[in-house]
Formats: sequence, structure tokens, C-alpha cells
Amino acid sequence: MGRQICLRRVQVAASALVVAVAAGCAGSPVGSGSGVPVPGGGGAPPSPAASSAAPPAPPAGGAEPARGDVLPGLVDAATARAKLAALAVAPPGTMAGYSRSRFAHWAEQGDRCDTRETVLQRDGQDVVRDAECRAVTGTWRSLYDGAVVTEASGMDIDHIVPLAEGWRSGASAWDAAKRKAFANDLLRPQLLAVSAASNRSKGDQAPDRWQPPDRSSWCQYGRAWTTVKAAYGLTATEDEKRMLGTMLDTCS
Repeated sequence: MGRQICLRRVQVAASALVVAVAAGCAGSPVGSGSGVPVPGGGGAPPSPAASSAAPPAPPAGGAEPARGDVLPGLVDAATARAKLAALAVAPPGTMAGYSRSRFAHWAEQGDRCDTRETVLQRDGQDVVRDAECRAVTGTWRSLYDGAVVTEASGMDIDHIVPLAEGWRSGASAWDAAKRKAFANDLLRPQLLAVSAASNRSKGDQAPDRWQPPDRSSWCQYGRAWTTVKAAYGLTATEDEKRMLGTMLDTCS
């Protein structure tokens, strides 16, 4: 007899729990604070605010390139042509007073990382860094010559528009803050990890004097150079503009 009474009490308690759960589902949104356990959930479900929180914002300057591009901030070929046509023409200025130290680089980007290391991380795959945020190994494909490099020491960070070229075409008149922004620009297509050999072959030459040996990169290179010069109000020579037009002609 006692066993039957106990069984009835268990059945009544189970029925009450079912009614409570049903009431909670019908009358309260998930996460309303009712504290009704979810089977297998380990307690009350998270609130909508917690479950739908936006992902962390990317680091400052961490602009992602469009599909097919390896450089961030590139305009399309038609826009590049319009910007190229609008570039002011002027002969190269003097190098008097120029020094790379006039363009402060590499700037700190947080987490012990500077601009150089940020670009190596952005442009590589499976990049391994040391405790000081220095890239050690990874896989990089150099846009200029197609070389595949697996040691960070074999990579340089190229300023698409070289610092010296910037100086000759208008940067000599800038203040220190604008020169620093130019040398560390992660939003526009100004910085790119390339093989050390190709970067040193380029030096500070404009497109009429040096072109990437891999012709398939000309479209991106021409768009990048034009984008940066237009953004910073730099001038160009007639020969430079002519070669940039040739590069843009390779865009499909």
C-alpha cells in the first residue's frame, strides 16, 4: 500500500513538472529568466543578447581584400582609369632632404605586433610567430614573381608606392603624421609581402622603370599604385601614367 502511495506522488510531481515546462514555453521567450532547465542544456539557456553578440571587430587597419585580390582597398579597373586620368602630371621632385627615417615605420599595431608583422600575417598562410610577434615560418606567394616562400626572413614588405617615390611626388611637403600614415597604411593597397629578391629589384622605381616580372600581377599592381597616388594627392610623370595605362589594359 505504501509503495502505491509513493508511486502516485511521483506521478503527481512529474505531471506538475510537465505543466510548468509547457507554461514556460507558451508564455515566456527563451532566456526570459524563468530558469526552466533545458534537457541536456545544463541549466537555463543563454539570453538572446549573449547568443547573438557580434563577432570581435578586426584589428585597426585589418581591411580584407576583395575576392581575387591579394591587396586590400583596391578599386576596380574602371575606377582606376578615372583616378589615373585625374592624377596631376609633374616632373619628379628633388631628393634633397629625403631619408627613410622621415617616414616613421613600422608603427605598433597592438599585441606586440608592428605593421610589418601585421602584413606578414595577413598575406601568409599558417604563419607561426614567436613570443615577440615576429613571423618565423608560414607560406607566402609573392605577387610580383610567383615565388613561394616558407621562411619569413625571405619576405620583404613592399611599399607599393615607395617612400622615396612618394617624397619625389609630393610627400616632401607633408608633415610627420601624414608621412607616418603613408608608410603604415593598412587600409589602402600600399603594403604587400613579397619576395625579398623582387622587392630589392624594384627599389624605389616607378612603373615606367620597373614592372613586376609576373605579368599576371600587372592589373593589381597598376590599380594599387593608382589608388595610393590618388588617395594621397601625389603627382605622376607622363611616362608613369602611360605605363600604368598599359598595366590596366591587362585587367579582364
